[in-house]
Amino acid sequence: MSQDTVLGHLGANITLTCQDEVPANATVLWQVEEQGAAGGWGRQLAEGNTLLLRRLRYEDSGHYSCSVGSHLLRSLRLLVAEPPETPQVSCYRRSHDKDVLCEWPQQEKPSPGTRAMLWVKQRFVAENATEQRCRYFSKARKFVCRVKVPPGTDDTKHLVVSTCVSNSAGGSAGKDKIITLNSVLKPDPPVNVTVQALEKAPQRLQVNWSYPSSWDPRFYWLRFQVRYRPEPAPTFMEVDQVTTTWLDIRDAWRGTRHVVQVRAKDEFGHGAWSEWSQEAVGTPWTDPWDFTSEMEPFSSQVPMEDGSYGVTLFPKLFEEDDTNGAGGAVMESSTHPVASPYAFLVTGGSLLLGIALFVGIVVQADMVDKWAGDNQARGRGAAYAGPPRPPRAHTQ
Repeated sequence: MSQDTVLGHLGANITLTCQDEVPANATVLWQVEEQGAAGGWGRQLAEGNTLLLRRLRYEDSGHYSCSVGSHLLRSLRLLVAEPPETPQVSCYRRSHDKDVLCEWPQQEKPSPGTRAMLWVKQRFVAENATEQRCRYFSKARKFVCRVKVPPGTDDTKHLVVSTCVSNSAGGSAGKDKIITLNSVLKPDPPVNVTVQALEKAPQRLQVNWSYPSSWDPRFYWLRFQVRYRPEPAPTFMEVDQVTTTWLDIRDAWRGTRHVVQVRAKDEFGHGAWSEWSQEAVGTPWTDPWDFTSEMEPFSSQVPMEDGSYGVTLFPKLFEEDDTNGAGGAVMESSTHPVASPYAFLVTGGSLLLGIALFVGIVVQADMVDKWAGDNQARGRGAAYAGPPRPPRAHTQ
């Protein structure tokens, strides 16, 4: 007896029919063959000329049969599968001495038995294509193919990449992709990114990082891009064309933690930038003798509800309780100017100097009065009439 094949879609309902005409008094029994059963049919399902299977799963695929007594009426094979998705392939190479990896994502898990293949050949050259089997990674939900690159291959030659996916429900071919080995370079992100404060430099940060292990700097170098931001700020500032594995940031916010990331690209600009590295954080150096170092970190500018910017003040300057947990009192800079603590020091010093001058003047005046009194006591009773007049001339 020939075996029919029936295709069912994942999650759908399907009705299997045994025969168009069955004797009225006959009892039709449905069975499904169990995997690994030692001969014969396995698990019994139901009675009747039809069998309804609801919400099909991949596990429902198998061999089904219906019979009356020991007489087999029909045998069929049920395949639960979905036609494969069309590949949207992208390729990359982690360094000049690595193989090319091509991959494409999947929206849904592929049906069991799905086969994915990739072919590579030189463009405009009559030669057989190199065939590669691709593997599906369930956690990443994508197919990945590894293309071997023979030593000495010209990095500028154009290659044609073709893909095809097939299973019992059908097949689908992706659009050919033209690449060169240089164009698909994409390094791994830099590693060991650190951010350190520099002593006596409240607006500087030293950023250091290392080459990824997949890239050998003895043969080819990388150039880097660094981005950083103080944690209150929503956007990053970027520094391009960095050829060293360190950077000195000179415009950091005082007393504020900063977030830093680094990415890499081939030194000649081939290919694409790597992904950004993991975030690293650091805070600039703070003077231990500065009384503000004992207070909470603060941001000098904070967006207000009306779109303007205000100034965040230290709560300890005002000895107020932080009942709202805001960590500081926010005042609009246009209407509430901030009094610097150094102004209080200058004012206090001027006041002390004025008091000292006043006391000096009083003491000096007292000494003058005393000196005048002593002179008067020594010359009491004598009148000063001025200098003697010249003798009067006698007339004849």
